[in-house]
Amino acid sequence: MNKTAKHSMMALMAATIGLCASLAQAQAVDRVYVIDGRGEVATDPFGLCWRTNFWTPAAAAKDPAGCKCDKDLLPKEVCEPKAAPAAAPAAAPAAPATAPAREKVTVAADALFDFNKATLRPEGKAKLDDVVAKSNQLVLEVVIAVGHADRIGSAAYNQKLSEKRAASVKDYLVSKGIPANRIYTEGKGSKQPVTKPDQCKGPKSAKVIECLQPDRRVDIEIIGTKK
Repeated sequence: MNKTAKHSMMALMAATIGLCASLAQAQAVDRVYVIDGRGEVATDPFGLCWRTNFWTPAAAAKDPAGCKCDKDLLPKEVCEPKAAPAAAPAAAPAAPATAPAREKVTVAADALFDFNKATLRPEGKAKLDDVVAKSNQLVLEVVIAVGHADRIGSAAYNQKLSEKRAASVKDYLVSKGIPANRIYTEGKGSKQPVTKPDQCKGPKSAKVIECLQPDRRVDIEIIGTKK
């Protein structure tokens, strides 16, 4: 083989290797669960799947392991396809082993923040301490923290503020020992107020700001199985 042909062959092999590496990397990014060397989803000592930083409920619904790892968090139609037409009755199969019941604990964490702030109030930290205590009673799967803002201010500003509030809650829970990869945060801006349309009427004032306090919150849901 002459030198030119040898160089061409080496260049082709390098390009092929680079392409394979790129495909492997792309596949890894598409997965939202940690995959071990056997190609299986890695789990912790409690049998819970380890999530990557790409995990969200929407992304988990598209991951091949989503239903195995987080069935309770995904839409019913994702993990339970339409049943086929009923066939003739057959002998009843043996009853499967009873799975541990999953629990959902919802905490409407109002009074967490002052007006236009994302810094936790002392009474807000006390509420979050209660969240930590409840999570310690479970084999924790996920904590979902959804931030909200009151109606004062622009929609774009309130969206960012709600996201900062959810992040503040996550930081506090992590500081208390809850793993960061078990906490999912989201901001809803001012789109989901607790106050009614006929409440807190009038322009911005100290009275209106106080009336809107329940809207400055992070709603928290804890999901896990009893220990």
